[in-house]
Amino acid sequence: MRLSRRNFLTLTGLSATGILLASPLKNFYTKLATGKSISTQGFGELIPDSNKLLDLPKGFQYRIFSKVGDTMSDGNPVPMNHDGMAAFDGGDGTTILVRNHEVNPFQTPAVIASEDKKFDRLSPGGTTTLIVDQDRRLVKDYVSLAGTSRNCAGGATPWGSWISCEEHTITPMEIPPNTPVYVSRKHGYNFEVPSKGGLADPIPLVAMGRFNHEAIAVDPKTGYIYQTEDRKNSAIYRFRPHEYGNLKGGGILEALKIKEMSQVNTSINFPIGEPKPVEWVKIENVDPDNDSVRYEAFSKGAAIFKRGEGACYGNNEIYWTCTSGGEAGYGQVFRYDPIANTVELFVESKGQGQLDYPDNITFTPFGHLMLCEDGADEQFIVGVNQAGELYKFARNAINNKEFAGACFSPDGQTMFVNIQNPGITFAIWGPWDKIGA
Repeated sequence: MRLSRRNFLTLTGLSATGILLASPLKNFYTKLATGKSISTQGFGELIPDSNKLLDLPKGFQYRIFSKVGDTMSDGNPVPMNHDGMAAFDGGDGTTILVRNHEVNPFQTPAVIASEDKKFDRLSPGGTTTLIVDQDRRLVKDYVSLAGTSRNCAGGATPWGSWISCEEHTITPMEIPPNTPVYVSRKHGYNFEVPSKGGLADPIPLVAMGRFNHEAIAVDPKTGYIYQTEDRKNSAIYRFRPHEYGNLKGGGILEALKIKEMSQVNTSINFPIGEPKPVEWVKIENVDPDNDSVRYEAFSKGAAIFKRGEGACYGNNEIYWTCTSGGEAGYGQVFRYDPIANTVELFVESKGQGQLDYPDNITFTPFGHLMLCEDGADEQFIVGVNQAGELYKFARNAINNKEFAGACFSPDGQTMFVNIQNPGITFAIWGPWDKIGA
């Protein structure tokens, strides 16, 4: 393994979020510093699970909780379609998880709250918050955002909140005649959910744009927020808030343009491993009545990405997936360097067996990416080291439905992840320091 020139840490024993890491992970950084190579096999072969839930490498364990339909602490059922998720420090050894539910109109169980606490009284989506103790057991859970639509992914902020993204731009005017009405207002926004507290005020972050939002990643140095859009012809956006951490205070929305490559389609013949200089074009109409933000971006030369989905920050870079991008159509991973202001195609799948529709993405405490597959066949969590080499970390042994919401506890010892359908959340732990051993 080669270390990136922008070392994801300075080998100080700190995580990407500044949390002091446990000693096994410190030892791992020491191994990196000595130049010892890392095997493309990752943590080793997957061991078939006798419970037929989750295949993992030797030495790893899991615990399940918060299954769809379970009764939560607030008396409501756990909603369906577990999706994007982030982990926060809850104090006293606890971890707080804020989790999206990509619930479509008329699906149940929905996210339940009183009408006065919902963004749209008719919409079934939102988020739930879970508190997990140091033994990885659920101690409390409740609805934390309600009345939104198809909350797909999102991302954590450095100031301790979750941005939940609506992947739906439906309006009441677009509902055909003689069909049931299932929204009462415009959708296609982001919402901020504090990690601590009860039900959030459902205030749309209009200045961040109205489009098919998928995920966000925040540069903690600047507070700039990078956004993906799940469309076959999508843009990559940057939101520059007027004030650090105050998203309700407005800001400037921009789209990524590759210099001297107007409207380039990054899914076709785009070179891998070659950083390209970037400029950002301003979006004027951030809240259109129709789904037109990306077309304004393209008219100004913005690059076209195929189904931008998961996003994360790590190694001083912004990473995102393009689920069906690339020549083979099975997915890409891009990375953006905010300091050099360059974008690079980091990974491109050459076939379904290598990487099958990467969706949600997280940066691990040991410097790799973990990708959640959302394809049509067997589904895996796929690891990517800093050399761009892939390995399989986990297999969905229940069905062929997608993984979603991968994230790590603040101490770096537990990965949390969802299988969307049937909705179920896993806590996974084991010998993280044995990577490539």
